[in-house]
Amino acid sequence: MAFGTVIRSFAAPKNGPTGLTWDGRTLWHSDHNLGDIYQIDPATGTAIWRFLAPENTYPDLAFDGRTIWTDGVATGTIYQLDPETGTVIRSFAAPTGNPRGLTFMDRCLWVVDSTTRLIYQVDPETGTVIRSIAPVAAGIWGLTNNGRYLFVGDFTNNRIIQVDPETGTAIRACAVPASSVNGLAWDGRCLWLCEYTNDLIYQIDVG
Repeated sequence: MAFGTVIRSFAAPKNGPTGLTWDGRTLWHSDHNLGDIYQIDPATGTAIWRFLAPENTYPDLAFDGRTIWTDGVATGTIYQLDPETGTVIRSFAAPTGNPRGLTFMDRCLWVVDSTTRLIYQVDPETGTVIRSIAPVAAGIWGLTNNGRYLFVGDFTNNRIIQVDPETGTAIRACAVPASSVNGLAWDGRCLWLCEYTNDLIYQIDVG
């Protein structure tokens, strides 16, 4: 299949899905309307467990191998959470005030900001910005990685862009099946996309 081909889709647990990540076995999804974070069985779309997010303002999600990370636009804060209880372990200020995407790669947290349109590499211990990558699109929202490359949501043009994190170069792009890009996740083989206009979660082939 070609890059961007939809394999399947299912309804999000509730309206307003904005964040997505993968923990090696299940999907985690954040909801903008209710402020909930759900653990989802990817085979059925069924919610296994849920807890209340620290903020409900368009949160995205990332998984570091042990804990969940989320962000909040209202306060410009990034939170580390215990996925077993939903408890906030710690928090720090995002690089700028409009974080819209998170992923964890190479022991670092990566953050996209929809105002500056930059991708930031952040030290997760201190919140310090290590470096930033220049804009690859007019509006970016959603971020994930496959261990080598970043995948960024182009909210303005309804695309997913594959980006070299060393150079910031856009390698390739594909159209998304919905009217916008929100949360992105990588499961080791495929991309996942959630979109809050039609409240669906898509599994997408990368070719």
